[in-house]
Parts: sequence; structure tokens; C-alpha cells
Amino acid sequence: QVLLVESGGGLVQTGESQRLSCTASGDRLCMSSLNWYRQPPGKKRELVASINSNGVTFIADTVQGQFNITRDNSKNTSYLQMNNLIPDDTAGYFCNADYCVPDSWGQGTHVTVSS
Repeated sequence: QVLLVESGGGLVQTGESQRLSCTASGDRLCMSSLNWYRQPPGKKRELVASINSNGVTFIADTVQGQFNITRDNSKNTSYLQMNNLIPDDTAGYFCNADYCVPDSWGQGTHVTVSS
């Protein structure tokens, strides 16, 4: 299993950028794939980005060109860079590691984008 700890959330203004971090500890195999989900208020949780240990990435269409995901394997940390934020990006952002079953989730970090 993997313990995931997110950080970097907070209040930002429209148009600003924010970088979230997800630091993993535990079974290194289980953290092969690190994913970022978000859950806006009153809505379902959705996948926004993924990255594997080889650096192969996936970015959801809804945030393509706006969000970027990277990772530092030496620190077992994934980063979600969010640019040009808008109020619709307001959400809880959650880190997930799903290579092992059951998958692991962090406690989440909240991002509020004010207009």
C-alpha cells in the first residue's frame, strides 16, 4: 500500500497559477502510476492527469493545455501544475495510486479560484 500526502492548495485569483504536490511513501511498485483527480462542489470526482514512473503522462481533455503533470522519482513526488485558473477549477484535488489493489488515496487539498 501507499500513503499519499497532498499539499499546495489554497485560494488563488482567476488567471493565476498553482502547483500541487503529492508525496508517496510505502510500496514503490504501488506508486508506479500516480494520478490526480478533482471533485468540484456537488459534482463527481474526475481524473485530470496521470503519470507513470517512466514519465508517460495523460492529461484530460478538459484541462489540456492548462494543467501539466510531472514527477520526481527520487522524491516519490508528483506535481500538478495548474495555469490560468478559473472559478470552474475550484475543487478538492486528490492524489491516487492505482497500480495495486486496492488503490490508495490521499486526503486531498482544496483549491478555490476567486473571480
